[in-house]
Amino acid sequence: MDRHPSSTAGAPAADPALGDRRAPGSARALFDVPAGIAYFNTANLSPHLHRVREAGEAALRRRGQPWTIGPDDWFTDVERLRGLFAALIGADSDAIAVVPATSYGFAVAARNTALGPGDRILVLAQEYPSGVYTWRAAARATGARVVTVERAPDRTWTDAVLDALDEDVAVASVPNVHWTDGSLVDLPAVAARARAVGARLVVDGSQSIGAMPFDVGELRPDFVVGVGYKWLLGPFGLGYLYVAPEHRGGDPVEQNWINRAGSRDFARLVDYRDEYQPGARRFDVGQRTGFELVPMAVAALEQITAWGVGHVAAELAAVTATIGARAAELGLAAAGQADRGPHMLGLAVPDDRREAVLPALTAANCFASVRGRSLRIAPHLHTTDDDIERLVRALAHV
Repeated sequence: MDRHPSSTAGAPAADPALGDRRAPGSARALFDVPAGIAYFNTANLSPHLHRVREAGEAALRRRGQPWTIGPDDWFTDVERLRGLFAALIGADSDAIAVVPATSYGFAVAARNTALGPGDRILVLAQEYPSGVYTWRAAARATGARVVTVERAPDRTWTDAVLDALDEDVAVASVPNVHWTDGSLVDLPAVAARARAVGARLVVDGSQSIGAMPFDVGELRPDFVVGVGYKWLLGPFGLGYLYVAPEHRGGDPVEQNWINRAGSRDFARLVDYRDEYQPGARRFDVGQRTGFELVPMAVAALEQITAWGVGHVAAELAAVTATIGARAAELGLAAAGQADRGPHMLGLAVPDDRREAVLPALTAANCFASVRGRSLRIAPHLHTTDDDIERLVRALAHV
């Protein structure tokens, strides 16, 4: 019997736009995930909501008729998108740049961070490659040095970062959760230490924003990078960059027309302007308008806003706790809830079983990822008890 029935006798009907807020499994109908598929790979690529797919189909039809697109349309939807993402992280629209990828966001951060010989750039061991490669390139260009923080088995990432974060560190580039297994970094503690030692804080929020509460007002980071196609449930090719007020006068990584002052007046684009659009817009990618993609991203962020990130986190915490307990019975250990994000967990699969685990899951129509030494489990509100049972049965046969 499903722990999360889709209706209860005498209970008010759920808003069909939200799903039943009491239970993640009852939101299944909002996602394009067929019956018989158990998808635990949101940290890689999220399934589409039906409303996101429909928004994309409508956008493609409109893009095919360009005479229906006017000058204001180059700006209206993207500003709606900017505002929706800003609200998710407690910022205002002027703080957000629209970027195509984490690598682009990191490139902006690196370009606007003064580094020199003797400076240290702190990153986590086995962190997501885009940030690591960006900081390595910045170090080569400036004489700075990348310092990789390792975590002992009996310690948390937070402990390891705080131990390494001293006055020689110019940049602390960290995530909210480690991408391989969801293990937690206590960002408020790290942010406080970074401010105390004068280090800039760059946060990769790609594996947390949308699934965990995130408040730039509390953290006061310098830059935050996020992507749309994971926990923000949107299309591939659109991401977001938060830029703190003191960096909004910096240098973009490209020079394009649409981020310049006066760009709404198409007739005067030949009157070249050195001034930029206000706030972080100067860092926007040139093709930010994305007529085919932006409506999809707007639909996705509207749904997340309607659910509330706190609700998403609470529901996914219950799902991952159940999976963690069931996996432990099979000898597959995971970090406790206090040491990982609510929405992800990494199961430590023994070496002699690791090669067999993904084929066994795929044969059972159950989908997850191996990252590093962990089987990474990343559900969303489409996950039902039947999905969990399918996962456990498949793991039991590995």
